[in-house]
Amino acid sequence: MVQVKLFDKEHEKDLEVAMNRFLKTLSGDQVIDIKYQISTAFDREEQVYCFSAMVIYRD
Repeated sequence: MVQVKLFDKEHEKDLEVAMNRFLKTLSGDQVIDIKYQISTAFDREEQVYCFSAMVIYRD
C-alpha cells in the first residue's frame, strides 16, 4: 500500500531532523519519492517561511 507522510516546519533544520528521524524507520526500497516546498509570507513586518515536504512510500 502506498502511503504519504507530511512535514511542515518554520526552520529548514527542524524539517531536516524530522524527516531524517522518519526516514530511519523505512528501508531504502520503501521510499518512492520526496516532494519539497518553501513558502513565504509577510506577517506584519516580518517575513515568515514555511518549509514542507511529503514523503511517498510503500508500507
